[in-house]
Amino acid sequence: MDSESRNNHQHQQQQIEIIDSSFSDSLKVIDWEDFQQELARFSSLSSTLSKAKTNKLALQQNLQSFIHLSSDTLNRSNQLQQFTHKLDHKRLLIGNLSLRAKTQREDARLRNHRLNLQIKSLLLAGNALSTANDQLQEANRLLAGERGHVRLQTLQKMLRVRLQYMVSQISTLYPVKASLGSRHEEKSDLSAIVNRSGNSMGPKPLSPGSLTISGLQLTTHPLKKMSFFSDKKDIQRSATALGYIAHVVLLIGSYLDVPLRYPLRMGGSHSYINDYASSVECASSDTYSNPILVPNLKTTEFPLFLEGQDTTRAAYAIFLLNK
Repeated sequence: MDSESRNNHQHQQQQIEIIDSSFSDSLKVIDWEDFQQELARFSSLSSTLSKAKTNKLALQQNLQSFIHLSSDTLNRSNQLQQFTHKLDHKRLLIGNLSLRAKTQREDARLRNHRLNLQIKSLLLAGNALSTANDQLQEANRLLAGERGHVRLQTLQKMLRVRLQYMVSQISTLYPVKASLGSRHEEKSDLSAIVNRSGNSMGPKPLSPGSLTISGLQLTTHPLKKMSFFSDKKDIQRSATALGYIAHVVLLIGSYLDVPLRYPLRMGGSHSYINDYASSVECASSDTYSNPILVPNLKTTEFPLFLEGQDTTRAAYAIFLLNK
């Protein structure tokens, strides 16, 4: 046994030497006596190396897991930052929406307040309208009654009929007819004044010589020849006709309730017509058109007859009467 072991040992030593010869000079030559110890140490080193490799693999696996976990953590951190950024943006939007909602709530409150005021105003207006409607119905009821609008219309109709009748009675009292006498073609200076004044106020009137009132012809003699009259009957007839005309104008104005622009003072064939404008030279046009509004103004009377009067004043009186 010892020989075999020795042979084996020699053989192994030879192999080791061969191996040592094949490698570099850095290989260590181990004696047989130290072989067991070196073998044990080598086995221990192999075991340690195996454990180290195992630990290395485990450590690599752990390191890969850690790297993966770190990468996952980094991705999650990036996602978290993105989520944080989005959250900040959404918070800003929520803040803006909250401010806008607050503004809209305040605006809605103001609108609600105004709407309440308008509703109150509408209620008040509705109450006023209801009251006015009741008053209107009451007024309509009164108008529809015996003393209402129908009666008023009836009275107005009766009044118009009465006025027409009274005016027609004037034409009965003082009938005016057209005359075809031989003297209607001759126009005196005074009748020309009457015609000119009539033309200035409206359409051309009939010649005074072509009309008669109560059988008296509306004519005047030439003013220049008046001092040579031997017969005063024509002058008296002319004054009487002018008195009739003045009375007709006065009655019609009274019946129709129309104030005369130039008031009359009746005296039959010796009547007068008043003029406010001739007494005040600086009076305004309003004073001329409505002398009743200024009763303090003095009036000037002009005779509507020729007997014993200035022909110019008489002509102006006829001029005013014609207006």
